[in-house]
Amino acid sequence: MKKQASFSPALRINALLCCSAAVLLSACGGGNADLGGAANSQTAAAITSSVDAAGGSAVEPNPTDAAAAQASSAPANFAMQGYDGQPASTQPRLLASISSSATAGTPAQQVTELYRTLLKREPDSAGLTFWSNAVASGVPISQVEAEFKASQEYINLQAATGTVTAAATTTPATTYNYYVSPTGSDTAAGTKAAPFKTLARAAKAATKASTTVWVAPGTYAGGIKTTANGTAAGRIYWVSTTKWGAKIVPPTSSSNNNAWDNRGNYVSIIGFDVDGTNSGSGTKWTHGIYTGGSYGMIQDNHIHHIARSVACTSAGGSAIGVDSYYHGVKSDIVSNVVNDIGPAGCTYVQGIYVSTSGTIKNNLVYRVGAVGIHLWHDATDVVITNNTVTSSNFGMVVGGGDFYYTSAGANNVYVANNIIYDNKYGISEQGTTGKNNKYVNNLVFQNPTYNISLRNGLVATGTISSNPLFKAYSKTAATPDFHLTSSSPAIGRGTATNAYPTDLDGKPRNASTGYDLGAYQH
Repeated sequence: MKKQASFSPALRINALLCCSAAVLLSACGGGNADLGGAANSQTAAAITSSVDAAGGSAVEPNPTDAAAAQASSAPANFAMQGYDGQPASTQPRLLASISSSATAGTPAQQVTELYRTLLKREPDSAGLTFWSNAVASGVPISQVEAEFKASQEYINLQAATGTVTAAATTTPATTYNYYVSPTGSDTAAGTKAAPFKTLARAAKAATKASTTVWVAPGTYAGGIKTTANGTAAGRIYWVSTTKWGAKIVPPTSSSNNNAWDNRGNYVSIIGFDVDGTNSGSGTKWTHGIYTGGSYGMIQDNHIHHIARSVACTSAGGSAIGVDSYYHGVKSDIVSNVVNDIGPAGCTYVQGIYVSTSGTIKNNLVYRVGAVGIHLWHDATDVVITNNTVTSSNFGMVVGGGDFYYTSAGANNVYVANNIIYDNKYGISEQGTTGKNNKYVNNLVFQNPTYNISLRNGLVATGTISSNPLFKAYSKTAATPDFHLTSSSPAIGRGTATNAYPTDLDGKPRNASTGYDLGAYQH
């Protein structure tokens, strides 16, 4: 019995990490403002697709009328921004109190404590045996915590008790707290007992640094604008209390073309589902989450079906847009899922679009009309690691042009541990780029026009040219499974440099298990 349940690394991969906690527990018996000038007259860089005779990319965005853009107080286009980290006070707190109590005692005692603390029940015998053997065989109790916390039983329990879930664990205590619920009232006080009803009302209240807005599961009208600034010591957090539980949809009559327009600095937007599928009357959305502020965090959101039925024009659009037009710098785009963006084949609507400094990590991007991850305008000093991009026109474009405030181009861009697979084009440098960009340990495969096209004599290193072997991949499937199979060449082939400490599922990335490529750690 012990031999069958013992967890060697290989067996752990097959029996623990390849299954969700929900499956394992079940098997074991567990049971109104607009974007102003920025987006209304913004024009996006069109992507052409020629290759020069020397083999380098001659793919150039079409020029835009910068003078006209400035005259209308609107950028010709925007790109994303990010930065390498938050202040220490904002780093995730991963159930520290539970960990301390669960690490004492035998494996059975530790697992029993997790059942009691997280699932509020005594363990069933099969579940206790399974997880106790896992811990006894070397699986860290913190990993078991993470698996329990991802289970449907835990999520359902949290929802039933009104307790905040996964997104809240990344949020430190703040001085001010407001609550929003579909059953609330905008004439209420915005307390937990008397929540607001709309995001727009909460935006009027959340005006001070060190504020958290807790948004309960339900459906909310988008088209909101947030302008308040946090500080390095006291950010403003917007948190869906259940990951993807708070769904932002187009209002019955839309007066602008975005779901969320943020202009504030030190603002975090965490855990929302932004769904542009069903447009009402008025202006159709071409933008999901846009931020023109500095030091932002866009994390753990699902942004999908944006601009699917709009006309393909140079007005452009994107699922996530981080812009330098309002002098924004250094924002993070972490662990988001972006899919079904823009009309098929339209070269103006992007997935993740960045025009300033920052980081883009752990994102899953697929079925984008133009570019999955696109740097343009004043983009520079950007770290792009552990993203998975498929089924789009371009996987990734690194470049600068149609400048706002500088003409230096995209330089000091670090691209590593990404999977760029089954797009028309792979990774492409375009426009003005620098000599200090690095492309390290990326899997780039089955992008038929070309896999990598760099400039300035740059050469990518450690590139893997092989099928990533996702669990269940299809260009047309509603929800492909981009987790890695145990035979994937992406396993253990990454670098620790600039890797985010966890993957898209929240699983740790560390040297002992090896750094995998793409959004998911095996």
